[in-house]
Amino acid sequence: MEFKRKGPYLIVSVGKDLDHHQAQQIQKGIYRIQNEGGFRHILFDFEQTEFMDSSGVGMIIGYYKEMSALGGRVTVSGVHPRIEKLFYVSGLHKIIKTYSKVEDVFHE
Repeated sequence: MEFKRKGPYLIVSVGKDLDHHQAQQIQKGIYRIQNEGGFRHILFDFEQTEFMDSSGVGMIIGYYKEMSALGGRVTVSGVHPRIEKLFYVSGLHKIIKTYSKVEDVFHE
């Protein structure tokens, strides 16, 4: 898991697994960085992610609601087919814009 800022974005590199424990760690990291300010949008980078459960879905929906209320957005990149299937089953694909890679977000 890694956090980087680029312009108004906080880029969160999710890591190999996004389960309950990892979701809590990501939330702690985002909370710490939110207190410092400086971003309006969150980009979750799933390039290395091979597994995600309902905790990940819930976390993404939570940040979608929070960022939307603040005039920002949540996007994802690098979603592998196995996780993309979960995005469709859960309905995330309807509310979260997906990009092939992180760089694509900044060339829109």
